[in-house]
Amino acid sequence: MDGNVFDDTAWASVTPTSGFTQVQPYEGQPATQRTEVFIGFSEESLYIGVIAYDDNPEGIIVSDSRRDSNIDETDSFQVIIDGFFDRQSGYVFGTNPVGIEYDGQVINEGSGGGSFNLNWDAPWVVASKIGDYGWSAEMEIPFSSLRYIGGDVQTWGINFQRNIRRNNEVAYWAPIERQFSLYRVSEAGTVGGIDVPSQQNLLVTPYALTRAERGGSIAQGTNLDEEFGFDVKYSITPSLTLDATYNTDFAQVEADDIQVNLDRFSLFFPEKRPFFLENAGQFGVGNAREVEMFFSRRIGIGAGGAQLPVEGGARLTGKIGSDTNIGLLAMRSEGIPGVAAANDYTVARVNQELGNRSTLGFMYVGRDGDGTVNGDKNQDYNRTYAVDGRWGIGDTTLISGFVAKTDTPGRSGDDHAMSVNSTYNTLDWTLSAGYAEVAENFNPEVGFLSRTAYKKYSASVFRRYRPTDWGNLFELRPHISYRSYYDFDGFQETGFLHVDNHWEFLGGMEVHTGVNFTQEGVKEPFNIVPGVTVAAGEYEHAEAQLQYFTNQGEPLSFFVNSRIGGFFGGDRINIEPTVRYRVGEKLSTEFSWNHSQIDLPVANGDFDVNLAKFRLSYSFTPNVLLQALLQYNDRDDVVATNIRFSWIQSANAGLYIVYNEVDESGLGAPRENARGLTIKYSRIFNLF
Repeated sequence: MDGNVFDDTAWASVTPTSGFTQVQPYEGQPATQRTEVFIGFSEESLYIGVIAYDDNPEGIIVSDSRRDSNIDETDSFQVIIDGFFDRQSGYVFGTNPVGIEYDGQVINEGSGGGSFNLNWDAPWVVASKIGDYGWSAEMEIPFSSLRYIGGDVQTWGINFQRNIRRNNEVAYWAPIERQFSLYRVSEAGTVGGIDVPSQQNLLVTPYALTRAERGGSIAQGTNLDEEFGFDVKYSITPSLTLDATYNTDFAQVEADDIQVNLDRFSLFFPEKRPFFLENAGQFGVGNAREVEMFFSRRIGIGAGGAQLPVEGGARLTGKIGSDTNIGLLAMRSEGIPGVAAANDYTVARVNQELGNRSTLGFMYVGRDGDGTVNGDKNQDYNRTYAVDGRWGIGDTTLISGFVAKTDTPGRSGDDHAMSVNSTYNTLDWTLSAGYAEVAENFNPEVGFLSRTAYKKYSASVFRRYRPTDWGNLFELRPHISYRSYYDFDGFQETGFLHVDNHWEFLGGMEVHTGVNFTQEGVKEPFNIVPGVTVAAGEYEHAEAQLQYFTNQGEPLSFFVNSRIGGFFGGDRINIEPTVRYRVGEKLSTEFSWNHSQIDLPVANGDFDVNLAKFRLSYSFTPNVLLQALLQYNDRDDVVATNIRFSWIQSANAGLYIVYNEVDESGLGAPRENARGLTIKYSRIFNLF
């Protein structure tokens, strides 16, 4: 494949489909440029060709050539494939005029935490070409990379999206209302007569690595280490997949972003490890980043981000029949004497689809330790049980919720959690209301809790308005949201009222103007930073908030978020500017600075907090990439460096060279750092 569809005789016998409709800037109008899509298939693969005609080829915008880079900031084409034809899930494949690979997994039409998984990566091939007609692309997607119900001849849900970045234009083949996105597979079109193989498929991905480390916990000299392991992917049926891993290693994963906690609740660090990210949405129960029954970072990552060896495990995901989704996960992490016990983890998930976006599901999460830390294996365990569901009412209303319970040795009393949320979503309005509570002894040790022992009330009103005669103004989005947390004695711990308006302009610029009214009830004093204590009491404040975006598709773009107002009895000025600069599609850079100037009426209460980050990415080709992440935290005097070279052959398998350094002596001081260099190579073998 070379990306040439325009005059390639291989496509001459295929009748294309066309007729794209804008969703923005002029909803319901025909797309300003013609798009033709061709579909074909062989015994092993699905083929998609696209000709994106453009009467001004010099105006085509290409912002990045990295795999899975932001496809909305460039001229692009995407397809979503609903192989199960369940109108709720699908796989997204996309590209741009220089042939990037963009793929992701959708469940629940992309609504809810983890329902769009950009970190899902499949083996497939794409090529693009720019010509005087515009640009074109060819995709070869093996059937083994898709999931579908068994049967020789298939009908699938399918939709296509084209972005013309200079016009801020988004158009769909099957029209979708503006409050939704391509992930709205219930409104997708169909393609029939696909003759698919009812095949079993086995992929084996072995890896080998060598690692050198010095400094940090290594008292002297250099520690050398060699590792070997493998992953296995076996398609039991076209709709059911078994994954296994042995001696799992995540050396190629980007380092966590440094965060500073200026509150008394837990920070959330997202999962970045590929094995756990694949099919992660199948195991998502709870309210994202607040209360989650299963949080995979609990496996193999200890306190403070310390890496614990993952011996291996297995995962079974997919569908039984046409409506029953299942997920089973079993993993084992090794222990570190005196630090962490060895643990076996078990997760079981069943989710029954009931039609019209409605589902009913059950989840079990278990941890069984070896007792080396607490001294009693019979008391070294934790259990979480949950039932969840969604009820779709018509096309506009969705009610979702869960109830859960935990079992922890040594804890008695209320150990439940529950939540119910309702959303009404139309072309112009989105209304939502919700209630949640987490009891004091609810303890999902393999999950995530941002806070404990609370009742939460929330509501929001969101309006979308597109004026027709306001000059360059494209859309107004005024909205009000409120959330409040109380303990079980009726004491308000947090209240947050947000009043805002988003002003979006045709050229891609946005301005968000808002005001926040906050209440904080501090029951016990806490250290906001070392040496500065916030006293117990009740605090009420107001703060102004301003966000400003330039067109993110331009070579030079800016974003700034700022807040000025009261803060725990004092004042806070927070400013977070970000500057992005790219040269063509190969080099992209980003510098961000998070500065907080805080003045509290307590001893040492006048202080600053600064976080600085610099990212660089250079793409030699779409599959050969150099990336760097440099971070500085002035409160802890930490400088962190992560440099990664990757030569990806298929679906994140290939050569990785990774350098990590954490310097805890600060800028300009003698170096007291931990350094590591890792070389890892993996390759996918398609055995049958």
